[in-house]
Amino acid sequence: MINSVLFKDIDEPDLNTLAVYQRRGGYSMLRKALQMEPSAVLDEMLASNVRGRGGAGFAMGRKMSFIPKGAMDKYLVCNADESEPGTFKDRELMQKNPHQLIEGIIIGAYCIGANKSFIFVRGEYQHQADVLDAAVAEARAAGYLGENILGSEHTIDLVVHRGAGAYICGEETALLDALEGKRGNPRLKPPFPAVQGLYQGPTLVNNVETLMNVPYILSIGGEEFAKVGTETSTGTKVVSISGQLKRPGNYEIVLGTPVRELLFDLGGGPLDGRTFKAFFPGGSSAPVLPLTDEVLDLGYDFDTLAKAGSMLGSGAIIVFDDSTSIVDVAYKTAHFYRHESCGKCSPCREGTNWTEKMLKRIKDGVGTPMDLDIIDGVCDQIMGNCLCVLGDAMAMPVASMIKHFRGEFEDYMEAKRAEAGLGPAIPQVNRGRQAGPYPMDAPAGIDPVPVSY
Repeated sequence: MINSVLFKDIDEPDLNTLAVYQRRGGYSMLRKALQMEPSAVLDEMLASNVRGRGGAGFAMGRKMSFIPKGAMDKYLVCNADESEPGTFKDRELMQKNPHQLIEGIIIGAYCIGANKSFIFVRGEYQHQADVLDAAVAEARAAGYLGENILGSEHTIDLVVHRGAGAYICGEETALLDALEGKRGNPRLKPPFPAVQGLYQGPTLVNNVETLMNVPYILSIGGEEFAKVGTETSTGTKVVSISGQLKRPGNYEIVLGTPVRELLFDLGGGPLDGRTFKAFFPGGSSAPVLPLTDEVLDLGYDFDTLAKAGSMLGSGAIIVFDDSTSIVDVAYKTAHFYRHESCGKCSPCREGTNWTEKMLKRIKDGVGTPMDLDIIDGVCDQIMGNCLCVLGDAMAMPVASMIKHFRGEFEDYMEAKRAEAGLGPAIPQVNRGRQAGPYPMDAPAGIDPVPVSY
């Protein structure tokens, strides 16, 4: 059921060079696009119904259509700040086939009338940034970038910008601030980037994988592209499968492929002597789902996973088996997002901090079932109340772990308290005691945390 589009001959030697890419028909779709009206190119993107591959899943054609018409400074920005834990697909695509990304960017820029474009690449991707720099230089020397490209009236420049290594810059408005030389903080929306983005001009922001689909869509037509996958999740998707299974890696799949096929046929199944417990379907920011037979039979696409209570996200599938403590997974998730929060808005700044502290209580052996209710309440206060989705990215998976594995959390707490000689966990405490729920039984060196948020 695998249909290679972006991974077709991805390991061909020297595919990253212009000579090999052109030999395979590279930049022919750019020539085709320049012979079309920009509106006709947009029509193909709309017909394809291709959804963003970076996490949000918003239709690229619709996003393009929001860019205002007319003579003004417009920009196209490629989000290559791949920092979501468990995601490593864009790294391989940029490293092995950078010219397809560049071609997609130029066609996209022509479609919306942009004359300046940028690739904002994750700061840690030094080798990939070097590969992109070399490819951009080749494309410019060949006349694909610059003034009146290929004899047309379209002028386009492309700059590779290296980020400073902040997870928050994966959020599109924080990325735009960083691109302008500011600290990467999310902006208040509206206005949205399509209206007021980079340097206050209309800006289209799309992910690496999304833009790499553009030449292919143009080659076969939007309607033909839409026949692959499901009605609302068209085309193929590159998924990064990692965790406790036999064959981790990047795989290109048709959207709608059953989860069972991904984990067992592609991923090789669980390690010997183990069984799957749960997984993040779309990176560490996606709500966790237990790997029951019902979940394994779900189609891997945007809408099916949303109905199941999770999300496809960036396509990063992180699997853990029965040897992994759900408490450890929850704590590491909260710790990561607390560390990466920019601190601009209080629900995220305070909420991620509180969640990490409460989970640390549980790990240190002084937790009670009431702590789970407090964590759940804090997560509920975070979701939908932040400037960007970073707070939600912590709250959703942590809340889902408590929902699906509350019994394991409680067993963990009882075992830890017994180990520390504290006796059984106290089911209810007085919320008004600001010194903490159990100041007298806390081990030396552990400061009780107030329970009221």
